[in-house]
Amino acid sequence: MPLSPALITLARSMAGEFDNREQAIGDPAWYVHLRMWQRPVPLFREDSLTLFAEQANVLYPEQAYRQRLIRLRQVDDAEAPLQAHYYAFKNPTAAIGAGLKPKFLNAITLEQLDYLPGCILKITQQDAESFIAQPLPGSQCLFSYQGKQSQVQLGFAVRAQTFESYDKGIDVETQKATWGAVLGPYRYTKRRDFGAEWAIENV
Repeated sequence: MPLSPALITLARSMAGEFDNREQAIGDPAWYVHLRMWQRPVPLFREDSLTLFAEQANVLYPEQAYRQRLIRLRQVDDAEAPLQAHYYAFKNPTAAIGAGLKPKFLNAITLEQLDYLPGCILKITQQDAESFIAQPLPGSQCLFSYQGKQSQVQLGFAVRAQTFESYDKGIDVETQKATWGAVLGPYRYTKRRDFGAEWAIENV
């Protein structure tokens, strides 16, 4: 199935190496200086463009965390034709640092992943290059981490050179935010563009 221009624009905008240097300098008490990688992965080519994502404190780049796959899909849903579906690694330790290892990413298989059925975002196009992603109504993003159940509230906004992350960790019992964009989004600027790595004929 041909991929829509909107899906291609979204994926190319999201593919890159980002950091929030300006935000961290301006408000260091609340925002850690982070580097984030979102890199193309050759999975789900029939209807999707997929990214590997992880992030790290710039002081400890070898300790990257939150390894995940984001499958950007076009679906037969008039209310949410563009969606982001999240996948977790069964062995996240093996994927640490993969944002700088394209050979590793090209070899990822479905057997290494767990689909997270509650972790789906609907994506709304605001204008030619601006998108907002929000949870589907009633969804709850739960996953297992280090032997215990964890929860995250996902969301993002993207333009050609910027990415805002609204991801927040949620305490399963109290439903209060415990980490992430508690006081507002992390605002990233693209420093390297990985959009040219899409190995798909119609992109």
